[in-house]
Amino acid sequence: MFRIMLVYGAIAGVVIIGIMLTGMMLSDGSGSQLQGYLTMIIVLSLIFVGIKRYRDKELGGVIKFLPTFGLGTGIAAVAAVFYVVSWETSLHLTDFAWVEAYVESTVAGYEAKGFAGEELAEKVAKLEEMMAGYENPLLRIPMTFVEIFPVGLLVALISAALLRNPKLLPAKA
Repeated sequence: MFRIMLVYGAIAGVVIIGIMLTGMMLSDGSGSQLQGYLTMIIVLSLIFVGIKRYRDKELGGVIKFLPTFGLGTGIAAVAAVFYVVSWETSLHLTDFAWVEAYVESTVAGYEAKGFAGEELAEKVAKLEEMMAGYENPLLRIPMTFVEIFPVGLLVALISAALLRNPKLLPAKA
C-alpha cells in the first residue's frame, strides 16, 4: 500500500506543479485559481486510479471504505508534499520572481475593477502585508500544502465511496 501511495502521489504532485508552472509562464507569471484547482482535480484523479489498482491487484477486487479512504489520503499527502517541494524549488530557482509578478497582476486587477486613490492604497497595503508574510517559509510552506491537500481529501473521499463497491469497474479476470 505504501508503494502505491508514493508512486501515485509523486506522479500527481509533479504533474500538477509542472502544468501550473507552465501555465504561469505562458500567462506572464499569473494563473487563474480556477485553472489551478481544475488541474488539481483532474490530476488528483490518480488517487482513484491508485486505489482501484490496489483494490483489484492486491485485494482481489474488494476493499472497505476506511482502508480506501486511508490509501487515498496517503496519496493526497504525498502529492501535496511533492507539490510543496516543487513549488519551493521553483521559487528559489527564479529568485521569487512569482511574488513580484503576482503583486503586479493583482494591483492591475484592482485598477481594472475601478479601485483608485485611498481605496486602492488600502488594498495594495493589505496585499503587501500578505506577501511579506509569504516570504516566511514557516507560513508559506503550510499555505502551499493547504492549497492542494483538501482537494486531494475530497477526491479520496469520493473515490473511497465509489470504489468500496466491488461492482463499480470490476477487475478483469
